[in-house]
Amino acid sequence: MSLKQAIIDQALSEGFSLCRFTHPDSIPQVPDKLSQFIDAGFHGQMAWMAERQTWRANPRALWPEAQSIIMLGESYSPDHDPTAILDEPQKGAISVYAQNKDYHDLVKKRLKRLARWLIAHAGGEVKVFVDTAPVSEKPLGQAAGLGWQGKHTNLVSRDLGNWFFIGSVFTTLPIAPDAPEVDHCGSCQSCITACPTDAFPAPYQLDARRCISYLTIEHSGPVDEALRPLMGNRIYGCDDCLAACPWNKFARQARDVRYHAREDLMAPNLAALAALDDAAFRAMFSGSPIKRIGRDRFVRNVLYAIGNSQSHKLMPIAESLLHDADPTVSDAAGWAIKQLSQMAR
Repeated sequence: MSLKQAIIDQALSEGFSLCRFTHPDSIPQVPDKLSQFIDAGFHGQMAWMAERQTWRANPRALWPEAQSIIMLGESYSPDHDPTAILDEPQKGAISVYAQNKDYHDLVKKRLKRLARWLIAHAGGEVKVFVDTAPVSEKPLGQAAGLGWQGKHTNLVSRDLGNWFFIGSVFTTLPIAPDAPEVDHCGSCQSCITACPTDAFPAPYQLDARRCISYLTIEHSGPVDEALRPLMGNRIYGCDDCLAACPWNKFARQARDVRYHAREDLMAPNLAALAALDDAAFRAMFSGSPIKRIGRDRFVRNVLYAIGNSQSHKLMPIAESLLHDADPTVSDAAGWAIKQLSQMAR
């Protein structure tokens, strides 16, 4: 058996859904595209994208000794319709990937096991990355043949749809690269038209400043008032463009049950979530990616959803947070009260 096939077999046995190979020089288009993205201000408050632009634009700048890159895909496809919750405005909509354990921890552990196996069987040096490092994972994923970057800028696979995480193993071993994947979006515009905030200025371009995932997770401080009504009941992330992709007909439900939705996070009550103090928030979201944004930002999002709920019964919840110690929470409470008051007239 070739080393390449042995790596694929081992990756699949570790729980990955896809395994492909590329090399560090396979994405020459990224520096210009990344510069255009940042120059346009599309990255919003994510200053780290500009600060680490050199590394993100060129894998060799990140690790000059790397000769090959193993790209891995891991399915987290849901077994339920993630958009159904949008019809329950008194409940909170949480992105599918965040409805259970933090994928950073799960994927990185698999990557480390695969990397240790590779060293033991073939030698060389390795580095593993999943999302938090300055790696252009989606372009590398396309170069390796995992999938192609769709019009919503996410990676789409003919085997998995677009519900999958991406991880990478950089190695000093020379491994023959796979052929890149080609674009199979055709004339489809489903993901573009599904976006509630028109965050795509053009196909294959994303303005994060209008993206609900960015607004609920990365953006600190008050959200633009013009965008708040468009957020609906989405309190952490947004799956609309992902859910709209017709290639999801090939999606496979996540094998790892730690990606399956927790019962209490599929349709949580906004009233209960708004009442969380810091300790209760940390306890509820221990081991979850949601914990990273902290109680204040999370409750801010919940209050925007309460303002959009059209439920006057939630008015006392908003009123109880009007004088919250966090000014952004207080501002969100005031906005929610105003929205519900207008609805009652």
